[in-house]
Amino acid sequence: MIPYPDIDPVIVRIGPLAVRWYGLMYVVGFISSYLLAIRQVARKPAGITKGQMDDLYFYLVLGLLLGGRLGYVLFYNLPYYIAHPLEILVLWHGGMSFHGGLIGAVAAAVIYLRRQKLPILPAADAITLAAPWALMLGRIGNFINGELFGRVTDLPWAMVFPHGGPLPRHPSQLYEAIGEGPLLFLILWLLRDRLPTGGVMAVFLLGYSLVRFLVEFVREPDAWLGFL
Repeated sequence: MIPYPDIDPVIVRIGPLAVRWYGLMYVVGFISSYLLAIRQVARKPAGITKGQMDDLYFYLVLGLLLGGRLGYVLFYNLPYYIAHPLEILVLWHGGMSFHGGLIGAVAAAVIYLRRQKLPILPAADAITLAAPWALMLGRIGNFINGELFGRVTDLPWAMVFPHGGPLPRHPSQLYEAIGEGPLLFLILWLLRDRLPTGGVMAVFLLGYSLVRFLVEFVREPDAWLGFL
């Protein structure tokens, strides 16, 4: 068993305000994916300018945050948020749904691109090529928060999580961080010039789905959903 690195989720407190690792991971993830997407657009023009990409990313991030939070509230912990509605606004404590975030981000991006009469698939390729790094950082944020851990196991790299009881569990957040992050990015990077327009996005969605499917076998189900 490997000791869980009990990292304080709060980096620093300034009066009543707290800067958390989870929020920092999102910020760094957005910035790093944006910079990589800009580089990809410059390298392989997608009919979209840097200024338009700036605007697109603003709406995309807004859609991702709104969709991710609402998706988590509705599908993962609805009873709690019905009882504590103001907690819906407390994003920095964790609680984001990838599926809700994906729907929100796609909806926001498509609306912006259509209004600006810009090509959708080339922009989607640039964004999804950069997305794995943001996903990796988000999962590391989950790990630091001690949430979304795996099921009980006796494997030598298992960890006892603060909120997971006394038994060692799979560090499933790290499995996802590796699979959705550097591994998926490497595949996309190697294939980026060999795929037709829209191909990078398709491989990203397939790769993410495969990683998530495999990790679900060792991930602890959400308490109120149980085993579906």
